Amino acid sequence: MGKSTSPNAAQPASRPAFRTPESEAAFFAAYDAALACWPLPVTPIDAPSEYGTTRINACGPEGGRPVVLLHGGGATSTVWYANVAALAASRRVYAVDLIGDAGRSVHDGRPIKRADDVTGWLDHVLDHLGLDSTALVGHSYGGWIALTYALHARHRVEQLALLDPNLCFAGYRPSYLLRALPMLVRPTVDRCNAFLDWETGGALDRGLVDPAWSRVYALGMTDFPSARPVTGPRPSAEQLRSLTTPSLVLMAERSRAHKSAQVADRARRLLPNAEVTVLSGISHHAAPMADPVPLNDRLTRFLGSTGRSAPDA
Repeated sequence: MGKSTSPNAAQPASRPAFRTPESEAAFFAAYDAALACWPLPVTPIDAPSEYGTTRINACGPEGGRPVVLLHGGGATSTVWYANVAALAASRRVYAVDLIGDAGRSVHDGRPIKRADDVTGWLDHVLDHLGLDSTALVGHSYGGWIALTYALHARHRVEQLALLDPNLCFAGYRPSYLLRALPMLVRPTVDRCNAFLDWETGGALDRGLVDPAWSRVYALGMTDFPSARPVTGPRPSAEQLRSLTTPSLVLMAERSRAHKSAQVADRARRLLPNAEVTVLSGISHHAAPMADPVPLNDRLTRFLGSTGRSAPDA
């Protein structure tokens, strides 16, 4: 396994406080251990902005066509461990820790209160990386950010891939929110693991999710001093119909966050230049990792194209 290089390099001095120094040390030790398990070397990049400092974990050939990865809420950039090798075979991969969420980004600047702040923050990240345009891949909440950004700065998004996105084409299932409530109101490691195992259909017990990553997720949900994620209204039908960016929408068949077939149908109807597919046998939270071969195949074929997206499969 490749080891990350200098995971603490250029670490800013100030950040919001954890509950205890021990909980802070445990979270960052788990984060570094998960990142060290990536199958190729990682270069940490810290991007300063008026919002704070964003950590980006980069890998793949320097000078390669860029792809920016935006993780789901609480997942951190370490969630992409099963995907980065396939993507980095031909792309320069930039896996971002969302600012204000669990990870090594430090939100100690301007508050993020609206969707405009989220897109402004991502503008700063791409500016720091020197990317006039890029492919964007977003999972879950990161999918909402990716789609919102593509509508905000169409000229900067060459291709858009959404992996079981939240709040893009439909809302949450009430049963999902109800099940998540105890974890959100009074989070503990056991509650986070129980929720994750419920949503993924036992993926943790069956070894389909790396325990190094699930520890990062549980500790981040429990102890990380994060702000409440900012969302906005779902894009309107008119906005979605106007988005001609080549797009790939991959829904998780067994997602408990929403009704995947219905979300897929809406995406097909509204996005004019999109390939929309439901991936069998995977859940919402485990979508990047539980069965990565079909996912990676879809992503790499899509990102390898330069024209319009392929027909629906």
